[in-house]
Amino acid sequence: METIDIKELFDYFKSKIAVIILFVVLAGIIGALYGMFGQVPKYKSTTTILLRSDNSQGAALTYNDVSINKNLVSTYSEIVKSKRVLNQVIDNLDLDYTYSNLSSMINVSAVSDTEIIKITVTDVDRKNAKKIANEAATVFVDEIPELYNISNVSVLDKAELASSPYNISIIKQFILSIMVGLVLGFGIIFLIYYFDRTVKTIEQVEKLGLPIIGTVQEYKKGSN
Repeated sequence: METIDIKELFDYFKSKIAVIILFVVLAGIIGALYGMFGQVPKYKSTTTILLRSDNSQGAALTYNDVSINKNLVSTYSEIVKSKRVLNQVIDNLDLDYTYSNLSSMINVSAVSDTEIIKITVTDVDRKNAKKIANEAATVFVDEIPELYNISNVSVLDKAELASSPYNISIIKQFILSIMVGLVLGFGIIFLIYYFDRTVKTIEQVEKLGLPIIGTVQEYKKGSN
């Protein structure tokens, strides 16, 4: 494997600094423009559901009630994304989505060490995201009594209209693009250097074992 002279490589990078800067500037501009005009904005809306004790006698909530509810959280999370719930959401809102489409837009998660379930909907239409999140929570709350013959869930917080897309950040996109441009610039310059077989110095000729007849001094503007 051919050894690389670090000083020579560093000098080569210095001589090509303008090219590297050009890569960085172009990548930054392209990244920012893509973020502003090319990337499809997506919005998120989240509603939360609370599991509570089902006791109609007004008795105090026991540790056993809390433990049972926590065990039900993962089961309930799956029910939210079931066909039974989501197909009803589609019908209620008259959505032009299939079950698979809608299921891929919904993320259900449990808040750690709590009895709270979060339903998050992602959509290109922020109004749709809000409506679907709230309707999914409503349908789920209505279905649980039929499935388990208990009423231990209620909506804690309703989804609100997203103020901005979650997937677009021009500053973040610009910084990432600059980093990509920097890596590309250095990478391409390094490859050019590595595969360049032209002779540029006396030392390179000497390494080849060839006789040196004479040298020509490099001309620099302003020198005598």
